[in-house]
Amino acid sequence: MVRTRGYVFERPRSEPPPATDAAAWIAGLVPDDWFTEPPEVTVDREEIVVVGRLSEPAVTGSDADRAAAESGRITQFRETTRERRIALARQIEHRYQRKAAWGAVCGGTRQLFTTLAAPVMTRLRQPERRVLDTLVDAGVARSRSEALAWCVRLVGKHTQQWLDELRDALSAVDELRRRGPETG
Repeated sequence: MVRTRGYVFERPRSEPPPATDAAAWIAGLVPDDWFTEPPEVTVDREEIVVVGRLSEPAVTGSDADRAAAESGRITQFRETTRERRIALARQIEHRYQRKAAWGAVCGGTRQLFTTLAAPVMTRLRQPERRVLDTLVDAGVARSRSEALAWCVRLVGKHTQQWLDELRDALSAVDELRRRGPETG
C-alpha cells in the first residue's frame, strides 16, 4: 500500500508464478508413507490445497461408526504430521507464492485444514441483493457474504461438468499463448 496525502492506494498485485508443475512437485515433496496415492493438488491465484487419501480403518458396524473412525483417522493424521506439514507448506509457498493448505480423505470423509477465505469484491444490483437477503432471512446463511458463498457452491455443484470443460478450454488457450506464433 502507498499513502499519499491521506489517500491509500493498493499497489497492483503481480501474478504469482505459474504452478503447472505443482501436482508433480508436491507429489515428490510429500513423504511416501503419508497417503495411499499421489495427493490431489488444486491451485488458484491465492492458494494451493493438497489433499491426500489415507488408509481406511478396519471398522465394522454402522455408517455412523465408520464415519467416526474415518474422522478419527484424519484427526490422528492432522496432529501427528502438523510440524512437517507446516515446513512443507513453507516450501510450497516460497516456490509458488501462494498460501498452502492441507486436507485428507478417508473412506467417505473429507476434511480440509485451515484453508484460505479470500475476500471478493462485487457490485450487486437490488435483485441480486434480494436473493442474498432472502437466504439470510430464511436462515440458510448468516450474512450476505455467507449467502454468496452458498450460491457459488450450489452453482459449482450443479455445473461441475461444464466448469471442468471450461477449465480445459482455458488450459488450451494458455498453452497456445505460451507457444506463441511462429516467427521466421
